[in-house]
Amino acid sequence: MSRAEQGEPPADPAERARAICLRLLTGTPRTRKQLADALRKREIPDEVAEEVLSRFEEVGLVNDSAFADAWVESRHHGRGLARRALARELRTKGVDSTLIDDAVGRLDSEQEEETARELVARKLRSTRALDRDKRIRRLAGMLARKGYSEGMALRVVRQALEEEGEDTEFLTDGDL
Repeated sequence: MSRAEQGEPPADPAERARAICLRLLTGTPRTRKQLADALRKREIPDEVAEEVLSRFEEVGLVNDSAFADAWVESRHHGRGLARRALARELRTKGVDSTLIDDAVGRLDSEQEEETARELVARKLRSTRALDRDKRIRRLAGMLARKGYSEGMALRVVRQALEEEGEDTEFLTDGDL
């Protein structure tokens, strides 16, 4: 009976590293750094991990650029995150800053503002019972948590409230 049939990990560190990486990549895409961290945690020697990860990159199983592009697409359209929040998330996943800039740079300001408008429009209805100042804080705060700049948040909230008929004449940056 083989080690695998007995449920034991392979003895060869490279074989163990490959098995760990394949298992982690089965569920969801991962960055090279995430896989390297997982291998280090499982005490795979650095030189073995480097060799296995390089091979995985060669064959296309690990591709931080594609990961970053997919992450930006998914999180912007799915959660409405702005470029700043997306860049922060990618940094925590160990993606190189050049790849982050490329992926986040594919989102233009118009797309980002349109997404902010959609987020505010969805939330606007649930804030109708609140007074004006509280609505502004809630709506702008929601956008800020998603990484939108204060200026854009204020502009989008002001426009949404004006379209709804709310008086925003005295709305200033200090209201945020």
